[in-house]
Amino acid sequence: MLSLFGLFSAAFLAATLIPAQSEAVLAGLLWTGSHPVWLVILVATAGNVLGSVVNWIFGRYLAHFADRRWLPVSPKQIERASGWYRKWGFWSLLGSWLPIVGDPLTLAAGLLKEPFWRFVLIVTFAKGGRYIVLAMVTLNYV
Repeated sequence: MLSLFGLFSAAFLAATLIPAQSEAVLAGLLWTGSHPVWLVILVATAGNVLGSVVNWIFGRYLAHFADRRWLPVSPKQIERASGWYRKWGFWSLLGSWLPIVGDPLTLAAGLLKEPFWRFVLIVTFAKGGRYIVLAMVTLNYV
């Protein structure tokens, strides 16, 4: 159970603006075979989506802190992600799983007032899909 909490925590942090990795934790748990594959994927997806929700909330309600030095994303990154989001709309959230640009995209979605229900639906699909593919590669299913 502690290992699943570690996976959830790693996935949560990896989705926020704090640099972290969850893929190695997921792969390690899959290799041990200590938990069902579906449970490992579910826990990782839940943590990762919840971390993205934190970004959405931050973008939605705390955007006036964008110029603060302590914010781990630069105004330039926010503007780039917002531009991409304006161009592609909510479909850009399919890229929320991507390194570097994915986290600012979820922040931009909040900043640009993406409806929460659609945000959660698309982000869950994107991030869950990434973990499914990662599990398949890890377990040599492909």
